[in-house]
Amino acid sequence: MRTTETCHTVAFDWGTTHRRAYALDASGHCINEHADADGALACKGRFPEALASAMQAMNATPKLVLMSGMVGSALGWKEVPYVSDDVPLTDLAQHLTEVASPAGGPRPLIVPGYCVRDAFGQPDVMRGEETQLLGAVTLGHATGWFVLPGTHSKWVQLQEGRVRQLRTYMTGELFNLLGQHGTLAAAIGAHTQDWDSAIFAEGVKAAANGSLSRALFGTRARVVTGDMPASHTKAYLSGLLIGTELHDVHRSADGTGDTGRFKLIGSPELATHYEAAAALLGLNVEVLDARAAFLSAMAYLQSELESA
Repeated sequence: MRTTETCHTVAFDWGTTHRRAYALDASGHCINEHADADGALACKGRFPEALASAMQAMNATPKLVLMSGMVGSALGWKEVPYVSDDVPLTDLAQHLTEVASPAGGPRPLIVPGYCVRDAFGQPDVMRGEETQLLGAVTLGHATGWFVLPGTHSKWVQLQEGRVRQLRTYMTGELFNLLGQHGTLAAAIGAHTQDWDSAIFAEGVKAAANGSLSRALFGTRARVVTGDMPASHTKAYLSGLLIGTELHDVHRSADGTGDTGRFKLIGSPELATHYEAAAALLGLNVEVLDARAAFLSAMAYLQSELESA
């Protein structure tokens, strides 16, 4: 697809290990896209070259480059300061950080992440998720609880486009680590894992019974006592970790919004697991398309910059 003449902006969802780029025309419509493994870690010391290679692959010569995610972290091209919850999502265009580019090249700008403190002063942070949340706002979802599942699942409460609460759960990271190292990995052994929905449901329900560390050891105990086959360990662990998120947010957010319903922005596979866990607990979940949210956010930022 030729985009040289029609591309106005190249928008990057630039993560730690992967990135995806979208070419937008002057109206904010996506006319081409590209994905590769040039994440922030792989691009250390060569971000300008990595940017150029993506645009060459897309045959794009944009006026503007917008970048979101870990490209703005300490691991990335330039560490961009977080904004606080005083900044509405719709004001992010006023807080973009420019990075140096070759003379005559496009103007590269990085979207900042958020730092939000709870009632006890404990900080929590996100980078990249704020862009998808901005997209949700521009698509008409400005208030309520949102979950963006992944390596570090983010639970965010929005009120009229403002971030009111942010909670991060290391769900994906724990799932991977516990499945590869330590006593749970030993319990799994060399057994091929079978997904069992009933076992997943047992994990979701068990998450309400006590501390996570105790429940995690209970996973091993179920295997060594013969209560559960080793081949079902990961299904149970997945239910336990996702259930911990749902129970914790629902239990501790009383009076701060309706946690009986929430919106999810994420992959279809993860959405399926969260929908199943929510149904078990009598919660309602609405799944939003992550790609559509990202593109809507970038089209909005492009429009704001053009009108400034």
